[in-house]
Amino acid sequence: MNGKHTLPADIERTSMAIITQELAAAGIELPPQHAAVVKRVIHTTADFDYAQSLCFTPDAVARGVAALRQGVSIVTDTNMAKAGVSKPSLAKLGGTVACFMADGDVARAAQENGTTRADAAMEKAAREYPGAVLAVGNAPTALLRLEALIADGLRPALVVAVPVGFVNVVESKERIFAACRAADVPAIAAMGRKGGSNVAAAICNALLYTAVDALDPARRGWQG
Repeated sequence: MNGKHTLPADIERTSMAIITQELAAAGIELPPQHAAVVKRVIHTTADFDYAQSLCFTPDAVARGVAALRQGVSIVTDTNMAKAGVSKPSLAKLGGTVACFMADGDVARAAQENGTTRADAAMEKAAREYPGAVLAVGNAPTALLRLEALIADGLRPALVVAVPVGFVNVVESKERIFAACRAADVPAIAAMGRKGGSNVAAAICNALLYTAVDALDPARRGWQG
């Protein structure tokens, strides 16, 4: 073990350098506009499969960053993802992060309508934050509800579609990605079974750090 790297920022820079080296050794060349997001997810998961499985609609990163620079909010489908989103970066941009999964009205709506809380939470997000970044890391039913809402005219700033699991996960991500492309809604999705709340937060943070760097040139590029 190398005792040289002890400070968090130093560890992160070294980790990003290792990721860059290993991607190059594997012959993987990331599109420049996607590199910060993909590397941030690999950094969070230590899983290089995301270099292949993360999919982006045209200009998804640029449009997501532009929205965050305008102070749009982020809504997640789990409190774990909410906890992982960088609050200092959000504060610099004037944004907030919310999760409605534990709200009483969401629980009641899910029970009354025979749906999941994730489904009801996306309904609430559409009402209260129609132009937000919607980050889904756990519930396929949240993505299926978003698919219907987008068909009805909802236009979020960005959809992050990265649930993890085995039931309806692959299909829900494919469906929301296709729906977003058809409606010109920016989307980032982790195709296949892999994903999770940590991946949702990592994608949001990659976009937030890029947005903050644009405001503060002295920080530019620090995150790899």
